[in-house]
Amino acid sequence: MAARKQRGSNELDAAGRNAMPDRTYAFPRLRKEPLNDASHVRNAIARFDQVRDASDAERREAFTRIKRAADRYGVELSATRWQDLGKPSAGMKSSDRPKSKEQLLSEAKRRNIRGRSSMTKAELERALS
Repeated sequence: MAARKQRGSNELDAAGRNAMPDRTYAFPRLRKEPLNDASHVRNAIARFDQVRDASDAERREAFTRIKRAADRYGVELSATRWQDLGKPSAGMKSSDRPKSKEQLLSEAKRRNIRGRSSMTKAELERALS
């Protein structure tokens, strides 16, 4: 039985989630991180380290399920170990990561940039560069 999605969305409705068999999830016992399409596989990769109450053995098995689903749906998976899933790339420096508007406002305040409170995120980025 196929899981139902809400119209115009990648989100599953409650009935769709309940109808999915346990084996469709990265963490079947917890019924966490469905792997029913490419969008959900990418989400499972990104949120892997946020799943609570999963043992190392369950994480190892979930990684195997995610790898299979990534292959099935054409999702790129660069991690080779479950311990690396959900974490920023090792080669990415914190200064390379995009900053939130709040972080930019804080930096603009520190640098005493005038008019910062009415600036858009793009304007703040320009003013700080």
